[in-house]
Amino acid sequence: MPALRAEYLHRNPAFGLGTMNPPPRILLLYGSLRERSFSRLAVEEAARLLQVFGCETRIFDPSDLPLPDQVKDDDHPAVHELREHSLWSEGQVWCSPERHGQMTGIMKAQIDHLPLAYKGLRPTQGRTLAVMQVCAGSQSFNTVNTLRVLGRWMRMFTIPNQSSVAKAYEEFDEAGRMKPSAYYDRIVDVMEELVRFTVLLRPHSDQLVDRYSERVERDQPVETPADKAGIASA
Repeated sequence: MPALRAEYLHRNPAFGLGTMNPPPRILLLYGSLRERSFSRLAVEEAARLLQVFGCETRIFDPSDLPLPDQVKDDDHPAVHELREHSLWSEGQVWCSPERHGQMTGIMKAQIDHLPLAYKGLRPTQGRTLAVMQVCAGSQSFNTVNTLRVLGRWMRMFTIPNQSSVAKAYEEFDEAGRMKPSAYYDRIVDVMEELVRFTVLLRPHSDQLVDRYSERVERDQPVETPADKAGIASA
């Protein structure tokens, strides 16, 4: 960890908020297919930090992912892999380059392949989310703002902090490792916060996304403790 000053690091940033056993499961997505993709390099740095904090991580490679609706019924190995990773995850990190003032189509295609409901399960609902972007020029927040909108749409808990790396081509060495900087420090901040919120919410995630409309759709009446005891409710 060449950019990390270990003496300032909380190895367990969620201490006192909940258990780290089992390790929090975090999926990381990036939005560029370039050989030297700075969004991928930023995600790799984020994954290393999450592993230091005791998390289990998976990085999805979008290079084989078809466009949405390109393959009938989305029956493609890369689509299945992405959805399985999302179902496995408790939290996610989305990092996209800013292109023409917005996220890339590659980033959006990955999110478009994650349905709100899939085989009776919800691949994104109730997960925590951290958003990041890399910029070719001066610092901008267009992409992270849009990723936040998408996170809400996908029924995720998007954490307050975020990362935007300006002139990303200057922030990584030849080996692809991020140099010490305030931008790197912010990524550490964001990953610490993601771990905290993931651990804090994990015992309550099902209750927090329990919806009246879905109980009606499933024909699932609520049984209160009084109902179970055979006591008539008022």
